[in-house]
Amino acid sequence: MLLIPAIDIKDGHCVRLEQGDMKRSTVFSEDPAAMAKHWLSKGARRLHLVDLNGAFAGKPKNEAAIKSILKAVGDDIPVQLGGGIRDLETIERLLDDGISTIIIGTAAVKNPGFLQDACTAFAGHIMVGLDAKDGKVATDGWSKLTGHEVIDLAKKFEDYGAEAIIYTDIGRDGMLKGINLEATVKLAQSVRIPVIASGGLSSKKDIQALCAVEDEGVMGVIAGRSIYNGDIDLTEAQQYADQLSKAK
Repeated sequence: MLLIPAIDIKDGHCVRLEQGDMKRSTVFSEDPAAMAKHWLSKGARRLHLVDLNGAFAGKPKNEAAIKSILKAVGDDIPVQLGGGIRDLETIERLLDDGISTIIIGTAAVKNPGFLQDACTAFAGHIMVGLDAKDGKVATDGWSKLTGHEVIDLAKKFEDYGAEAIIYTDIGRDGMLKGINLEATVKLAQSVRIPVIASGGLSSKKDIQALCAVEDEGVMGVIAGRSIYNGDIDLTEAQQYADQLSKAK
């Protein structure tokens, strides 16, 4: 079970939002690269970057900060990135810069043909971000709720060749209310590709619960506000997850 620190970038700074609301943001660092190095020193094995401005604008807006993060961590750990990625040229540029995996969210829902093309052109480097509330998928930085069912889309995107699915319960994100375990497991059981949980991680109890369903296809969890607030110590939590996984 991987604990994957999130670095959400807004206006070049590392922030956390509450329920995806750009007006409810907390700045945790004005230097995202330094934050990346901090999580690396705490034992992170992967980083999750989100270009928040890009998610709302429909094109990357924080590439300078992203490049600084990639330079800071080098080849030590893989870095995944989402937020406003809408065309193949952008994907190619970001992969050339050193991003390991691109996360396609809104564009996957609105333009499935683009996702299919991306999975074909960049096989092994494309994840899908499915953000949902009450089982329905949201798009455009969570500002629009669609009529699409999460599981239906997940199955379609799996067929296209997506590497994994990041499932976010937007009602819980940034709220420290605990992972929506039931919905995450239901999704993981419906597809063959791995699922990464996101939204609401708050305690070791959540980690214990996630490790218990690891065999269902849940490979990791995005860690946000809980590790920034200090509610969860990343080093201890990853060691704890490792112990639980080995004990099976």
